[in-house]
Amino acid sequence: MRAVVRDLKNYISKHSQRQIPVGYSAADVRDVLQDTWAYLQCALNGDDNDMSRSDFFGLNSYSWCGNSNFQTSQYDQLVTIFANTTVPVFFSEYGCNDPTPRLFDEVLALYGPQMTVMSGGLVYEWTQETSNYGLVQVYSNNSAQLLQDYNTLQSQYNKLNVTLLESANSTATALTPPACGASLISGDGFPTNFTIPSPPSGANAVISSGISNAPTGSIVPVTQTSVAVPVYDVNGAAINNLAIAATSGSNTPSGQNTGGSASAGGSSRASSARSSSTRTQSGTATGSAAAATSSGAANVFSGAGANGALALVLGAGLYAL
Repeated sequence: MRAVVRDLKNYISKHSQRQIPVGYSAADVRDVLQDTWAYLQCALNGDDNDMSRSDFFGLNSYSWCGNSNFQTSQYDQLVTIFANTTVPVFFSEYGCNDPTPRLFDEVLALYGPQMTVMSGGLVYEWTQETSNYGLVQVYSNNSAQLLQDYNTLQSQYNKLNVTLLESANSTATALTPPACGASLISGDGFPTNFTIPSPPSGANAVISSGISNAPTGSIVPVTQTSVAVPVYDVNGAAINNLAIAATSGSNTPSGQNTGGSASAGGSSRASSARSSSTRTQSGTATGSAAAATSSGAANVFSGAGANGALALVLGAGLYAL
């Protein structure tokens, strides 16, 4: 895993004009969770610029179900496990749907004062599929309808203390990664070998020269701001005048690569460990409905519906994941 991270980051540093963090998303298996995180966030020889080190650690967690609390959900264990993390840790999936309808009480805990280690999370999932986790139903005629879980989730977001979310934790950002070593691993069955294999034959040439005729993209301004497809509220009423509008104060791309720098992506680790850049409330966005502008401003869908205003932030910070 660390060899893959190293090779990806070396390729990005030579061929991307912007920094792209590379990290790992893990299942919430408590028997190996702490060791997996410790293995991926440590630095070989204590070097903070170690290219095999993950820039972030994601966790797919469904331990908070229904009317739960910080202890029953074992969120308190996560605070203990990740207490000294030197990379941003966040829920790459959350939103248990047993029982239904979902209450999303975990939102207040995830973004509350007790949760001192997690940098927010991404609710699973945007569109309704057979697993019944969706926030929005998309129909075959390309129209869309908000589901009750969407409104419930938004009501929980509305209760959050934004001032707390925007605050930075100077203690967390000052932490340095531990040097990799067997002492970091506590489980008997988890490997303690931190020897990273060399790139396979031909990989260095690809990393150096790049992929021939590789497809490329760019960050462009959004010019089509009106939403052409029909969108409906939970009760079936049309949401009118739905449009995309630029907003200020959003997350912006973390920087530009100079081409060939060996530290691409590394600068985002400590500086964003507990900053507002990672504690985003906009974890429900799919990323396909809007694009970041060249200045990094977020885009907001806004429109009037039967149940009031609809606002969904799709910011540049979300795409960093």
